[in-house]
Amino acid sequence: MTDVRNALLAGAVAVSLAACAVGPDFQRPALPAADRYTANALPATIVDADAAHGGAQQFEPGQDVPAAWWRAFGSPQLNAVVERALRANPDLQAADAALRQAQQTLAAQRGAWLPQADLHVDASRQRDSVVPAPDAGIDTPYALRTAQLSVSYTLDVFGGTRRQVEAAGAQAQAQRDQRDAAYLSLTANVVNAAIGEAAVRAQLEAARAQVAIAEQLCTLTERQQALGALGAAQVLAQRTALAQAQAAVPGLEKQLEQQRTLLAILGGQLPGDAAGAPFTLDTLQLPAQLPLSLPSRLVDRRPDIRAAEAQAHAASALIGVAAAARLPSITLSAAGGGSASSVGRMFAAGNTQWSVAGSLLQPLFHGGALAHQQRAAEAGYAQAMAQYRSVVLNAFGEVSNALTALQSDAQNLRACADAQALAERTLALVQRQQAVGAVGMADLLQAQQAYQSTQAATVQAQAARYTDTVALYQALGGGPWWSPAAQTPKPAAP
Repeated sequence: MTDVRNALLAGAVAVSLAACAVGPDFQRPALPAADRYTANALPATIVDADAAHGGAQQFEPGQDVPAAWWRAFGSPQLNAVVERALRANPDLQAADAALRQAQQTLAAQRGAWLPQADLHVDASRQRDSVVPAPDAGIDTPYALRTAQLSVSYTLDVFGGTRRQVEAAGAQAQAQRDQRDAAYLSLTANVVNAAIGEAAVRAQLEAARAQVAIAEQLCTLTERQQALGALGAAQVLAQRTALAQAQAAVPGLEKQLEQQRTLLAILGGQLPGDAAGAPFTLDTLQLPAQLPLSLPSRLVDRRPDIRAAEAQAHAASALIGVAAAARLPSITLSAAGGGSASSVGRMFAAGNTQWSVAGSLLQPLFHGGALAHQQRAAEAGYAQAMAQYRSVVLNAFGEVSNALTALQSDAQNLRACADAQALAERTLALVQRQQAVGAVGMADLLQAQQAYQSTQAATVQAQAARYTDTVALYQALGGGPWWSPAAQTPKPAAP
């Protein structure tokens, strides 16, 4: 009899695995037909600025972003901060835990493919005055020991279980892609925070220099007023300029502290516990080579696109789950065991028992709930596909915007650098004229003030080129984070 039951069980499993699965089979969306990211063709070289402010950048069409792309900025200090964040950031740790949870859910769901077995053991002592126990008189207490092993298996005739496993697998893949997206977002935020600190620090230095110059000009105008050379209007105008210069300093100090706090939090530290050398623009180098993966590769490189595709896959599988719930389900079960007054006699002749059964359940009327659940699943799939298309469009838009910003901000930096160079030449000329008495101290201070203003504008434009580069790396999907040493980024521009 045991051989018969085993054969029936094996046959049931085989039938279940060979059965068809209702619902649609997921098909990957077609790749975008675009052959470039921008409406107009890109130049091979981004407009040049002088080497002191970053130099030119070259596109490398067809090349993917390296894994540890932040190393392209040539800063060991930045590398250390990013690696610390990857180890200690709680958001990334939460994403890792969510992935493990999804993987365990998938493993648990796969268990539905196999028969379910349970062992039930019962021991009791009782008295029955109506039906005597074996070998016992009426009203005599007796003991009863029972052990039973039961096995059941629901045939996956219409593939409902397989669709559930398929959906769980797609959800696990989506969670993996979301973890990758969290990694990419974290690394980009850390690098941008470091660039932001360096830029604000340089702007703060320029603002303080402006205040010092404005104070000197204010003192000079007050002296000239005392001598009768200037009127009250000129003094008030210079005091206004001083107040405006002073007003810029607290805001920049706040921004600098906020950037330092952000770096600490991203690194998994409390703001008060963070320590480290300050970031300056001199410690960062602009990457000379910019990888530019093919548009057809973007859907595989961007973790948010991969996650959206996996979510659509899961939604497709849930249609099959809902459809299978409306069809018959077949369950096979078998049980065997024994009962007696003592454990030693439990499996003696005459004390054993067994059963084999099969059942079929066909839903007939559930108030339309099952039909509505299937329609809801179909609507969920339509929603997931629409969200996928939206993510793809936004991704291409982000790459296009990053490429446009790289070109326009490089042009802006060149203009700012030219203005700074002219202001520097003017300052040198005024210094020579002031040394021979051709101009006064006020002219010299105003030339210094103009130079500091152009320097602050150049700092902002220089920082924009760094953040544009980060935006391109991020928009292209970053690199395969699970292997940071797999690719070596191109060296920074000299």
